[in-house]
Amino acid sequence: MTTQRLLVPDLIVTMDDDLTILSGTAVLVENGMITALGDPDDLAAAHPGAERVDLPDRLLMPGLINAHHHSGMLRGTAEHLPVWEWLRLHIDPMHRVLRPEEAEAAAWLCYAEGLLAGTTTVVDMWRYMDGAARAASTLGNRVVTVNYVGEHPDFDYFDTLDDNERMLREWTGAAGGRIMPWVGLEHPFYADAAGQKRAIAMAKDYDTGLYTHCSESEVELADFQSRYSARPMFALEKLGFFDVPRALIAHAVWLDQSEIDLIAERGVGVSHNPVSNMKLASGMAPVADMIAAGVNVGLGTDGEKENNNLDMFEEMKVASLLGKLRTMDAAAMDSWEVLRMATRGGAAAIGRGDELGAVAVGRAADLVAVRTDTPRMTPLLPDGSYANLHHNLVHAVRGSDVDLTMVAGEIVVRDGRLVNADLPELIERVRSLVPDLFDRRSAWLATQQDPAGLFHG
Repeated sequence: MTTQRLLVPDLIVTMDDDLTILSGTAVLVENGMITALGDPDDLAAAHPGAERVDLPDRLLMPGLINAHHHSGMLRGTAEHLPVWEWLRLHIDPMHRVLRPEEAEAAAWLCYAEGLLAGTTTVVDMWRYMDGAARAASTLGNRVVTVNYVGEHPDFDYFDTLDDNERMLREWTGAAGGRIMPWVGLEHPFYADAAGQKRAIAMAKDYDTGLYTHCSESEVELADFQSRYSARPMFALEKLGFFDVPRALIAHAVWLDQSEIDLIAERGVGVSHNPVSNMKLASGMAPVADMIAAGVNVGLGTDGEKENNNLDMFEEMKVASLLGKLRTMDAAAMDSWEVLRMATRGGAAAIGRGDELGAVAVGRAADLVAVRTDTPRMTPLLPDGSYANLHHNLVHAVRGSDVDLTMVAGEIVVRDGRLVNADLPELIERVRSLVPDLFDRRSAWLATQQDPAGLFHG
């Protein structure tokens, strides 16, 4: 039986090539796809069986794509440290003691938070990814699962490439194609040479993507020079990281122009994560230079612990402001450019550029409705010399202004509430698990010899 819905908002921000804003237009959704845009009455007459969803005082736009995220439950407890100390003190010890049920509970809550704020696709590098896939299958979001892999004797407490390959075998295409497993390495240094080669081979064998962190902090430049006598992107090129169907780098803060030109030529995607880069004092990525060179740049929140929320609207605002500050140019990272990053840029970076990221016939019906009857959207000027709709979306709107989220044609948030889960239950589940996780981490840290006082100082 054909499932049809007719969405009738006040305005549509299409994110098409011409950045068209439509009024008096409805969107027809059939079997998870956008099949028509047109006059609401005409479409209703032509499709009398379609469920009509009126969205007064709402604009419709593409669902947001969070191109870099880690699920977790350490929010507000891993603060005020640079990235490598932060990893050593808080994050890696958590991974040593993390249990599957904790990882799954974190995924449920993080995906719920994202859906409520308009994120329809999330690239999640996390642990025990069966649980993450189960969460997305039920909640209704799309997820690129990226196992948090360590394939090195010094990092043997993460997921393994065996875990990652099982995800590829068992979950690829599940939930109507919403589950999209990739190959992950926490960082190239978290794998030995054999692990790096196997990760690259797996991405090729399964025709999927390879995702890793790189060039997040300045200290990595010296490490890559010492190990490979090259800057990071040239080292990854030599190792074969870019010889896969899709390659995506998280952060890419410390690239020079030669590296930008290289990844543009090789079709490597980048996730820009401005809040995380600021919080961990990692630096300011050369985003404008990457975009100018033709790199597919998406936008990501990073995890709940390095951002403290998963609101992609906030991330857009910070991306715009940080881009202006980096270049000392108030015109840099304009609102349309940032909206592209959060939608079409992210879609292209994960190899779904023809499917996601725009409101257009033939695209997946991943859509969000944003309230326009708020102080943050007032005044509302969709056209003319003072048109401000795109500026308001980037600089004023918050995720809480989303009140409908649709993924693959299914409404998963309606009237600002989850359709497929009870948010208080998800919150309570995480709260009940946190004390024991923290106790086990503290117990492990107490066994470590650390004369520099890093762990306990």
